[in-house]
Amino acid sequence: MDYLKLGSTGLEVSRLCLGCMTYGDPQRGNHAWTLPEDRSRPLIRQAIEAGINFLDTANVYSDGTSEEIVGRAVKDFSRREEIVLATKVHGRMRPGPNGAGLSRRAILAEIDNSLRRLGTDYVDLYQIHRWDASTPIEETLEALHDVVKAGKARYVGASSMHAWQFTKALYISRLHGWTEFVSMQNHLNLLYREEEREMLPLCTDEGVAVIPWSPLARGRLTRDWNETTERQETDIFGGSLYQAGFEANRRIIEAVAGIARARGVSKAQVALAWIAGKSAVTAPIVGASKPQHITDAVAALDLRLTDEEIAALEAPYVPQKVAGFQ
Repeated sequence: MDYLKLGSTGLEVSRLCLGCMTYGDPQRGNHAWTLPEDRSRPLIRQAIEAGINFLDTANVYSDGTSEEIVGRAVKDFSRREEIVLATKVHGRMRPGPNGAGLSRRAILAEIDNSLRRLGTDYVDLYQIHRWDASTPIEETLEALHDVVKAGKARYVGASSMHAWQFTKALYISRLHGWTEFVSMQNHLNLLYREEEREMLPLCTDEGVAVIPWSPLARGRLTRDWNETTERQETDIFGGSLYQAGFEANRRIIEAVAGIARARGVSKAQVALAWIAGKSAVTAPIVGASKPQHITDAVAALDLRLTDEEIAALEAPYVPQKVAGFQ
């Protein structure tokens, strides 16, 4: 496993990040397809043993149980100082007023709740899961700055939003001398490349790490066109993605399959090799519900696509409606 700096920071992370939304009590939260703890732990252990030191979860995943599972696994399978632990805040954690969002009250309460569930006194990267239009961004940024100064987070990052919003946040933090975002966790894969227009150039120019979510398009890039899964059939949020460009998407998926056959590798390796090869990308966030998913992800880092292969993968793409900010 190779390691590199997280953007312009001194923090070293693996070239893959293990996305931990897959791990959580399926009876809690909105993801009935998640794996309970006894099935999650072997996969987290496999990832750590493969050299993946970067783990990403969120308070809202499976009603907090993802953080609990990840925290116990980190304690049992590694030393805390060897793991770069990331979590997120924004989603609804309880009904009623003040149960979600990025107010000062929410952030200061939820960082403590996340630390308790994770069983640690700090996270390496604390990220806002989405933009909160109902809270002044100044309030959010100052609260995040105070979280860092209190020693509860080492760095702060952001997730899917418009490039103008991210620019505004960076400017305001800089203006006030507050801790700046060092990473952007955004939506990017062969079926959704709208981030190439503004967000990726912005992050490159600002020295911000890019850690894309859903690099395999919710698994669509790993399956035949007509194949489906239990997750795809029950994933409400995922069902809102990749609805445009039907014919283009089919041709992209077929191009992935063709290159995989010619190279004698899996489709997942081809799709991940494409995104990992982009200069702006630091570490794709890969989910894993089977051991082969981790094996494929690690192998993809050594797969170098030719210019002709990249062109074949990218040629069918058509502009998409902006998605993933919900």
